[in-house]
This record gives sequence, structure tokens and C-alpha cells, in this order.
Amino acid sequence: MAQSEHRKKHNRMAFVGTLAGGLAHEVRNPLSSMKVNLQLLRDDLTKPVPESAARLVRRVDVLEQAVRRLEEIVNDFLNYARGFDLERVPCNVNAVVEEVVLFVEPEAKHHKVSLRTAFDRDLPQAAIDKKYLQQALLNLLLNARQAIELGGKGGEIFVTTRAAKGQVVIEVTDTGPGIPADVLPRIFDVYFSTKKGGTGLGLPMAKRIAEEHGGALTVHTEEGKGTSFRISMPVVKRDEVR
Repeated sequence: MAQSEHRKKHNRMAFVGTLAGGLAHEVRNPLSSMKVNLQLLRDDLTKPVPESAARLVRRVDVLEQAVRRLEEIVNDFLNYARGFDLERVPCNVNAVVEEVVLFVEPEAKHHKVSLRTAFDRDLPQAAIDKKYLQQALLNLLLNARQAIELGGKGGEIFVTTRAAKGQVVIEVTDTGPGIPADVLPRIFDVYFSTKKGGTGLGLPMAKRIAEEHGGALTVHTEEGKGTSFRISMPVVKRDEVR
């Protein structure tokens, strides 16, 4: 085996090992919760039904939440670990972005977060996989909304598109508290999250999707002012447009 191939295999095994270690850590908490609640459920079942009925319902609710959490963790792990089989076609990026904004807008309003958009109407096409690009945008918008919620006063998310130096650029900017300097270097690390209940795969997955499209995901933040995530992807060349 050539040295370069051996190195690739070694890096791949190390990558999978990191993911597996993170998965084991993330799964442990829901499993522990399920174990405790199953023990309590067993205790309640030995008591008279009228006295324990309310507790039984609460135990079942907790178990259902734990199961949903496990499903989310495992699905995110599988999606990230197996990579992406992109089906890229030239698309109107504005239309793709607008679909995502309209989808998340009701939930954002519920959390006192306003969405503002400014699309470049002369934006050139980019070759994208619509499903995966929308997944990346959903992750960024959810991250932005949760950042604003930390302030407890509501805020705004600005979603913009523009062309720059042969790139189509999508920017998601929030008016949240910004990312602390000690946290910023780790935001794209797998399984790193400062949010309660976060899987730690949202931003790494968005970054990987951008890179699989031949682009990049970058971040600019100012503490006390907000954060901006920027997806950039190559413009489709004329001979690539159908």
C-alpha cells in the first residue's frame, strides 16, 4: 500500500474513532436517564394505580423524550459519518434560500425572533444539491435563533445573498451575544456544543456540506453584537448551465 493511501486510511480510521467516541458519550446520558426512569416506573407499578397513575405518565413522557433524543443522536451520527452523495445541479440559490426562510419563520416568530432578507436579484447560479444546502441553512438558522434566545429579549436574523469573486455567498447574521473568544476555536469540532440538548453536529455538518459543494463556511463574531456565518460556493460556468 502506498504511503499516501496508508495515511488516508489512518486518517479515516482516526476520524471514525473520534465520531464513535463522541457517539458513545452522547448516548450515555439518555441511556442513564432511561435506566433510572425504568427503575422508578417499576416501583410505581407495584403501588395502587390511582396513587401512581400521574407518576406513571410522567415516567413514560421522560422515556419518550430519551428515545427521541437517541434517535436524533444516531441519525446525526450516521449522516455525518457516511458523508454525502451530492446530486449537484445548477440552481437559483435565492429560491432555495427563500424556501428555508419561509419554513423557519413561524417558529422564529414564536421565539420573538424576526427574519429579514436581502437577496441579490442578479445572483448567478451555483451547482448545488438542494436538499443538503437547505439542511446546512436550517442548521445555521437554528443556531442563530438559539443564540438570540440566550439574551431573552428577542432579536433579528438577517439572511442575505450576493456574488463575490466568482462565488455565490449566503450569509446568516444574528443579533445575539456573539461567540466568546474561548469557544470560537471549537465551534466546528464534532460533538462540541454549549447548548443544552445540542448534538454538537449542526455546525460541523453545515461546514462539511459547504466544503462538499467546493465552497467554505466561515464565521465572524463580535461579543455583545452578534455573529455572522457565511457559506460561499463557486458560480456555475456558462458551459455548465443546462
